[in-house]
Amino acid sequence: MGTREAQKRDQRATILTAAHGLFALRSFDEVTVAEVAEAAGVARATVFNHFGSKHGLVDAITEQVLVIYQEMLTEAVADDAATTGERLRRLASDMGAGIEVDRAFFRSVFRELSRSQSTRSEDAGRERATHAARTGLEQLFQRGIDRGELDGRHTAFTLALAFTSLANGVITEWLAIEDPVPLHTRLTDAIEVLLGPVEKR
Repeated sequence: MGTREAQKRDQRATILTAAHGLFALRSFDEVTVAEVAEAAGVARATVFNHFGSKHGLVDAITEQVLVIYQEMLTEAVADDAATTGERLRRLASDMGAGIEVDRAFFRSVFRELSRSQSTRSEDAGRERATHAARTGLEQLFQRGIDRGELDGRHTAFTLALAFTSLANGVITEWLAIEDPVPLHTRLTDAIEVLLGPVEKR
């Protein structure tokens, strides 16, 4: 990678870090692009050059989160020592713990994503990251079916879709209210509802 490309990559990362910090302090609507630029030490136009809009910033941050989730899934799929149920419970717990430590930020970003999802077309980078994560989760369920650990009456795709829908619902609700129960506990409890009918013990 050339020096110019490396500088652009580093500048982009700096802007995202600045935006992350601001969204953790205030809501999406309250943060301006000018403030993000100032916090990143760049011109306002530079933020627009990299991301196009404030919504583009949220899309890029979401893509980063999805990449981390994809890495967690890759690690879970590669773990041959644990059962599929154990891997799914650990995945849910790790997801919850990661969001818990940055609750204010995720509350701001999730709220904006939920509000704008129906009115904006999918960002290409976020769409790729979402697809990769969905594929990894489907692989995890397929392995469980192939190993006889999960009931094969439902396809891996259906189980992955159910897991994602359940997890997203729990996360969204937890972020919206002042729930005193840790998110990782809420998620692992919810996953038991999914695994109960399909896990072979």
